[in-house]
Amino acid sequence: MGDRPHSALSPVFTALFLLLSTGKCLQNRSIRVQAIGAVSQRQNLVLPCAELSLRRQCELVGISRSGFYYEPVPESAENLALMRRLDELHLEHLVYGSRRLTAVLQREGREVNRKRVARLLQLMGVAAVYPKRSLSSPGEGHRIYPYLLEGLEISGPDQVWCSDITYVPMAEGFMYLVAVMDWWSRYVLAWELSNSLDSEFCIRAWTAALAKGRQPLIHNTDQGCQFTREAYLDAVESAGVDVSMDGRGRWIDNRFIERL
Repeated sequence: MGDRPHSALSPVFTALFLLLSTGKCLQNRSIRVQAIGAVSQRQNLVLPCAELSLRRQCELVGISRSGFYYEPVPESAENLALMRRLDELHLEHLVYGSRRLTAVLQREGREVNRKRVARLLQLMGVAAVYPKRSLSSPGEGHRIYPYLLEGLEISGPDQVWCSDITYVPMAEGFMYLVAVMDWWSRYVLAWELSNSLDSEFCIRAWTAALAKGRQPLIHNTDQGCQFTREAYLDAVESAGVDVSMDGRGRWIDNRFIERL
C-alpha cells in the first residue's frame, strides 16, 4: 500500500495518507482536517482514489457522504420571475421590507408568503433602506461645539453665517454641493461642488466667502464630519470667528440653510 503513487490525492490527503501508511496515526484514528471554508470548497478536496475511501475522506474534511454527492437545485423559473419583480419593487420602494413586499405581491395575485419572499431577498442580497443605530457617532478626535444661536437676536448681516451640504442629481449619479449663507439676509456668499464628501471643498467655500471682504461673528453648521475636522475648524477659528454647531438630530437649529 505504501508503494502506490499518490498523484491522484490532493496535497492535504497526500500528507494524511503518508501519516496513516507509516503507522504514525494508528494510535489516533480520530484525526481530522480542520474544517475551514464552505462545504463546496471542502467537497473539492475529496477525490476518488485507491488509498483512501470516499467515506474516510469525507470524515477527514468534516462533511457527510450525502453532502459530498449533493448537487444544488437551481431556482425555478417561477422564483426567477418573482426575484425580478422583487428587484423592480425594491427600486420603486426602497423602504419596503419582506412584509410590505409580500403584501404588494399578494395584491398582484401572486401566491407567496413572507418566508418565501424573505428567502429570495436574502438570496438576492436585497434589504430595505432604513435608519440604523449608532450612525451619528462622532469621529475620533473630532471636536463638537455648543449651539450659540439659542436666544440670540440676529438683527443684521455678517452677524451669523451658516453652511450645509446637499447633493445635486446629475444625468449619471450626483454631485455634492456646499453653500455658505448669511443668516440674516439669506444671501449665498459662496458655494462649491465636489464628487466626494471630504472637507476640502467645504474649506474652499469658506475661504471664497471670506475673500469677499466680509466676516461673521459666528459660523453655524451641523455636526457632520466635514465640519468637525481639524482642518475646517482651524480655517474658521483662524479668522477670529466663533464656531457654533447644531444639537444632535436638531436640523431645525440650522433651518434657514436647510431650506435653501
